Formats: sequence, C-alpha cells, structure tokens
Amino acid sequence: MDRVSSPIGDIVIASRGDRVCALEFADCADVMDRLLRRRFGPYQKVAQPGPRAIKARLRAYFTGELNAIDGIQLDTGGTPFQGKVWSVLRRIPPETTATYGDLARRLKVPNAYRAVGHANGANPVAIVVPCHRLISSAGQLTGYTGGLDLKRWLLAHEGADLSNIAG
Repeated sequence: MDRVSSPIGDIVIASRGDRVCALEFADCADVMDRLLRRRFGPYQKVAQPGPRAIKARLRAYFTGELNAIDGIQLDTGGTPFQGKVWSVLRRIPPETTATYGDLARRLKVPNAYRAVGHANGANPVAIVVPCHRLISSAGQLTGYTGGLDLKRWLLAHEGADLSNIAG
C-alpha cells in the first residue's frame, strides 16, 4: 500500500508488483478494503512504496497529461463480465462521457445496462478505470464512491462539457 497526493486529496494505491489492484481516495479506503477482500480473499496491508511509475503517471494525469494513466497495468480480479466492462471503460477517452446503456451496447448486451452499472460500481481502480465518465441516460451524474462533487471535478479536469449534465 502506498499513497500519492493529488489536488483532490490523498489517493491510496494497492499493488502487486507493478500492477495496481486497487486505487481509491483515502477517505474511501474502507470501500477499497471491501473490494480487495471480495476479489482476492484475506490479504495483509503492507505499507511500502508503490512502483514509482504508477505514482508518476497519476501525478502527470493531475497536471493535465490525461492519457498518462492509460499505461498503468492492472490486476483487478473480478468476474469475466466485470473485466469486460472495466476494459471498455478504459477506452472512453477523457473529455467524454457515456451512459450505462452506451456501454452495454458496446459490449453487445444492450439490455444489460443495470449489470453494467453494478460492474461499474464494483470498479476497484478509481480514475484509471474511469467509472466517473459514466452518466445516466437522462444526462445526470449518478453514484460515485467519492461523491458527485468529486465526479464533477474529475470530469471538469478532463475537459468534459458539463453544461448539459445535471446533478
């Protein structure tokens, strides 16, 4: 486990080698613990420096190099469906939002928007797997572990057009 500071607070990183298993805002660390246990079973937290490359990429993201996080390698665990959802989420470019239905259609399961929402909510790697880029079909910001203000901040940081987004 390691931490990196950001303009929106400390971020906790759990990694195995050079792969990120979980990344969450420090005030949501209990959620990260729950997700890690669900995916990997009992684990032991060991405070140690994470790979410098991960921290450097996160810092670059926060200074405006939005694609810097694309190269971060992941070890998320999860079900095959969750893995597919998270993979497609990573392909949504910065400055862009999509709906749960959009993602379901991209996965070729157009009626599975609720399952997409559940997989999105179980995302263990905030920011890198950009679940903040998903909005409701009505164009509203919806649930985000760090809160809707944080979701709005991330979207604004990435240059998304928030003028038509409610919430």
